[in-house]
Amino acid sequence: MIALLAFAAALSVPQGPGWMPPVPGALNPAVTQGDVSTTICRHGWTKTIRPPASYTNRLKAQQMEAEGITASPRALEEDHLVSLEIGGSPTSPENLWPEWWVGQWGAHRKDVLETRLKRLVCSGKVPLATAQREIEQNWIAAYRKYVGVPR
Repeated sequence: MIALLAFAAALSVPQGPGWMPPVPGALNPAVTQGDVSTTICRHGWTKTIRPPASYTNRLKAQQMEAEGITASPRALEEDHLVSLEIGGSPTSPENLWPEWWVGQWGAHRKDVLETRLKRLVCSGKVPLATAQREIEQNWIAAYRKYVGVPR
Protein backbone atom coordinates (compact mmCIF):
# COMPACT_ATOMS: atom_id res chain seq x y z
CA MET A 1 0.00 0.00 0.00
CA ILE A 2 2.84 2.41 0.82
CA ALA A 3 4.47 1.79 -2.57
CA LEU A 4 1.13 2.44 -4.28
CA LEU A 5 0.72 5.73 -2.41
CA ALA A 6 4.27 6.78 -3.31
CA PHE A 7 3.55 5.93 -6.94
CA ALA A 8 0.36 8.01 -6.89
CA ALA A 9 2.05 10.97 -5.23
CA ALA A 10 4.94 10.94 -7.68
CA LEU A 11 2.66 10.83 -10.73
CA SER A 12 0.86 13.97 -9.57
CA VAL A 13 4.07 16.01 -9.80
CA PRO A 14 4.14 18.17 -12.94
CA GLN A 15 6.50 16.90 -15.61
CA GLY A 16 8.76 19.95 -15.56
CA PRO A 17 12.54 20.24 -15.12
CA GLY A 18 13.78 17.76 -12.57
CA TRP A 19 10.64 15.61 -12.74
CA MET A 20 11.29 11.89 -12.56
CA PRO A 21 8.94 8.95 -12.99
CA PRO A 22 7.66 7.16 -9.89
CA VAL A 23 9.49 3.91 -10.67
CA PRO A 24 13.11 3.05 -9.86
CA GLY A 25 13.87 1.22 -13.12
CA ALA A 26 14.87 -2.39 -13.64
CA LEU A 27 17.32 -4.11 -15.95
CA ASN A 28 17.09 -7.13 -18.22
CA PRO A 29 19.66 -9.66 -16.91
CA ALA A 30 19.93 -11.14 -20.42
CA VAL A 31 21.67 -7.96 -21.65
CA THR A 32 25.32 -7.41 -20.75
CA GLN A 33 28.14 -5.34 -22.18
CA GLY A 34 29.63 -8.51 -23.61
CA ASP A 35 26.58 -9.44 -25.64
CA VAL A 36 25.24 -6.11 -26.92
CA SER A 37 26.10 -7.09 -30.49
CA THR A 38 23.71 -10.06 -30.29
CA THR A 39 21.03 -8.34 -28.21
CA ILE A 40 20.30 -4.61 -28.22
CA CYS A 41 22.48 -3.82 -31.25
CA ARG A 42 20.86 -6.49 -33.42
CA HIS A 43 18.18 -5.00 -35.66
CA GLY A 44 14.71 -6.00 -34.49
CA TRP A 45 15.82 -7.43 -31.15
CA THR A 46 13.43 -5.35 -29.02
CA LYS A 47 10.49 -6.82 -30.94
CA THR A 48 11.50 -10.23 -29.62
CA ILE A 49 11.23 -9.15 -25.97
CA ARG A 50 8.57 -6.41 -25.98
CA PRO A 51 5.68 -7.40 -23.70
CA PRO A 52 2.26 -7.77 -25.30
CA ALA A 53 -0.04 -4.74 -25.31
CA SER A 54 -2.51 -6.75 -23.21
CA TYR A 55 0.06 -6.74 -20.37
CA THR A 56 1.14 -3.10 -20.64
CA ASN A 57 -2.40 -1.80 -21.16
CA ARG A 58 -3.61 -3.66 -18.06
CA LEU A 59 -0.71 -2.30 -15.99
CA LYS A 60 -1.26 1.22 -17.32
CA ALA A 61 -4.95 1.05 -16.40
CA GLN A 62 -4.08 -0.09 -12.87
CA GLN A 63 -1.52 2.68 -12.45
CA MET A 64 -3.85 5.35 -13.87
CA GLU A 65 -6.64 4.22 -11.56
CA ALA A 66 -4.30 4.31 -8.55
CA GLU A 67 -3.41 7.91 -9.40
CA GLY A 68 -6.93 8.96 -10.29
CA ILE A 69 -5.95 9.89 -13.84
CA THR A 70 -9.16 10.15 -15.80
CA ALA A 71 -7.64 11.07 -19.16
CA SER A 72 -7.97 8.69 -22.05
CA PRO A 73 -5.39 5.91 -21.83
CA ARG A 74 -4.35 6.99 -25.34
CA ALA A 75 -2.98 10.22 -23.83
CA LEU A 76 -0.28 8.19 -22.09
CA GLU A 77 2.26 5.58 -23.07
CA GLU A 78 3.19 2.76 -20.72
CA ASP A 79 6.90 3.49 -20.92
CA HIS A 80 10.03 1.68 -19.80
CA LEU A 81 12.23 3.95 -17.68
CA VAL A 82 15.30 2.00 -18.76
CA SER A 83 14.33 1.45 -22.37
CA LEU A 84 14.39 -1.93 -24.03
CA GLU A 85 16.90 -0.41 -26.48
CA ILE A 86 19.51 -0.28 -23.70
CA GLY A 87 18.61 -3.39 -21.76
CA GLY A 88 15.70 -2.39 -19.55
CA SER A 89 13.44 -5.03 -18.08
CA PRO A 90 10.56 -5.69 -20.47
CA THR A 91 7.93 -6.59 -17.87
CA SER A 92 8.95 -5.38 -14.41
CA PRO A 93 6.42 -2.92 -12.95
CA GLU A 94 9.48 -1.23 -11.45
CA ASN A 95 10.49 -0.25 -14.98
CA LEU A 96 7.08 0.73 -16.37
CA TRP A 97 4.93 3.79 -15.78
CA PRO A 98 2.26 5.77 -17.64
CA GLU A 99 4.05 8.66 -19.32
CA TRP A 100 2.20 11.52 -21.00
CA TRP A 101 2.74 11.84 -24.74
CA VAL A 102 2.56 15.63 -24.62
CA GLY A 103 4.54 18.20 -22.67
CA GLN A 104 8.13 19.37 -22.63
CA TRP A 105 9.27 16.06 -21.13
CA GLY A 106 6.73 13.74 -22.72
CA ALA A 107 7.24 10.32 -24.27
CA HIS A 108 8.28 11.62 -27.68
CA ARG A 109 11.20 13.52 -26.14
CA LYS A 110 12.33 10.49 -24.13
CA ASP A 111 12.19 8.36 -27.30
CA VAL A 112 14.85 10.61 -28.84
CA LEU A 113 17.16 9.96 -25.87
CA GLU A 114 16.56 6.21 -26.01
CA THR A 115 17.62 6.06 -29.66
CA ARG A 116 20.67 8.22 -29.01
CA LEU A 117 21.82 6.08 -26.08
CA LYS A 118 21.41 2.86 -28.05
CA ARG A 119 23.55 4.26 -30.87
CA LEU A 120 26.22 5.42 -28.43
CA VAL A 121 26.33 2.03 -26.68
CA CYS A 122 26.39 0.10 -29.95
CA SER A 123 29.20 2.27 -31.33
CA GLY A 124 31.24 1.73 -28.17
CA LYS A 125 31.21 5.41 -27.21
CA VAL A 126 29.25 4.88 -23.98
CA PRO A 127 29.36 1.74 -21.81
CA LEU A 128 26.03 -0.05 -21.40
CA ALA A 129 26.05 0.32 -17.60
CA THR A 130 26.62 4.08 -17.90
CA ALA A 131 23.70 4.54 -20.29
CA GLN A 132 21.44 2.43 -18.07
CA ARG A 133 22.47 4.23 -14.89
CA GLU A 134 22.08 7.73 -16.35
CA ILE A 135 18.61 7.15 -17.83
CA GLU A 136 17.53 5.42 -14.62
CA GLN A 137 18.82 8.12 -12.27
CA ASN A 138 17.61 11.15 -14.22
CA TRP A 139 16.53 10.75 -17.83
CA ILE A 140 16.05 14.51 -18.22
CA ALA A 141 19.65 15.20 -17.23
CA ALA A 142 20.75 12.39 -19.57
CA TYR A 143 18.74 14.00 -22.38
CA ARG A 144 20.50 17.31 -21.81
CA LYS A 145 23.89 15.58 -21.72
CA TYR A 146 23.52 13.36 -24.80
CA VAL A 147 20.97 15.22 -26.93
CA GLY A 148 21.12 18.83 -25.78
CA VAL A 149 18.83 21.47 -24.39
CA PRO A 150 15.35 21.21 -25.88
CA ARG A 151 13.97 24.13 -27.85
